Amino acid sequence: MPRWLPRAMVLALTLVAVFQLGSWAFHQLTNLLINILIAFFLALAIEPAVSWMASRGMRRGLATFVVFIGVVIVSAGFVTLLGSVLADQIIKLIEGFPDYLDSVINWINTHFRTDLKRVDIQEGVLRSDWLRNYVQNSATGVLDVSAQVIGGLFQLLTIALFSFYFAADGPRLRRAICSVLPPARQAEVLRAWEIAVNKTGGYIYSRGLMALISGVAHFVLLQVLDVPYAPVLAVWVGLVSQFIPTIGTYLAGALPMLIAFTVDPWYALWVLVFVVIYQQFENYVLQPELTSKTVDIHPAVAFGSVIAGTALLGAVGALIAIPAIATLQAFLGAYVKRYDVTDDPRVHGHRRRGEEPGLLTRARGVWTRRPGAERPGHGGSGESSS
Repeated sequence: MPRWLPRAMVLALTLVAVFQLGSWAFHQLTNLLINILIAFFLALAIEPAVSWMASRGMRRGLATFVVFIGVVIVSAGFVTLLGSVLADQIIKLIEGFPDYLDSVINWINTHFRTDLKRVDIQEGVLRSDWLRNYVQNSATGVLDVSAQVIGGLFQLLTIALFSFYFAADGPRLRRAICSVLPPARQAEVLRAWEIAVNKTGGYIYSRGLMALISGVAHFVLLQVLDVPYAPVLAVWVGLVSQFIPTIGTYLAGALPMLIAFTVDPWYALWVLVFVVIYQQFENYVLQPELTSKTVDIHPAVAFGSVIAGTALLGAVGALIAIPAIATLQAFLGAYVKRYDVTDDPRVHGHRRRGEEPGLLTRARGVWTRRPGAERPGHGGSGESSS
């Protein structure tokens, strides 16, 4: 046996063991790594506000705390208002359910000549097996729901804690990273960090401005239609439509349509028409104007990045996909050498006149090539024989 073979086998087995250990550790820490990634992007988003306060004499930790308190107050107020609206609507729905049931029973009895009664239907539902099974399953699932709520709160606390440290100790973190790199690499890392801050912060702030404009526009519509809870619904539409990619618009418009339907079915139709029209205005007029200087990426690239982010990290990937792609695009654009484009008409999407025959010329050529057609300049058979 060669002397190097045992050492090679030991080295191979060691590499396999290290790979297996690393794979196991990565799968065990996947949730923590995702939370750290979310916290890092949140820290990048609030970095401009924290830096602005720190440049005016406020301590960086205090500035980060002030920004966090503002975000918490706004989020708690929004959740409280939205919860009160939903609770009020559910209470009204439960109180009016007997009237709705009576109207449905009367319609069925009138059109199908039946003799249904609300009391019989209620007793049949209360004594049914599926209701008993549903109650039992709900009772056994209370602990699971409680565990999920506690886990969600712990995850939210973890993200907030890491975000606070990333934002408050951002300069120290940058110095720690640059201390292990040569000067040329340090400049590249700092440039990439600055681009990430600008793109992520610009994305958040531009989305916030569009959410404000969308909320004001929908508030005016709901107020004109006299739909209840217009301010809360306007805030819901603005935030959900801007900060939830792809399906946010449909989720945002569903709740105002439902509440408007309880007032008048035609009001729900008007809300739907307004949502569709405003979405087109936002996509083709408002969004390109506001995001041209912050997140200047093509809509197709943005849509593809959201799909890719969702496939990789779920909802988290969908939220951070656009600023991540914008940061990568801006960073690569600084190192890609570009050349002047030749003055070719095909670059501009059209041809010069005279380079290609016109429509009438092509049609005349097709007609002359038709089987049995006479060639230009030749007459019929009688003329040729003479």
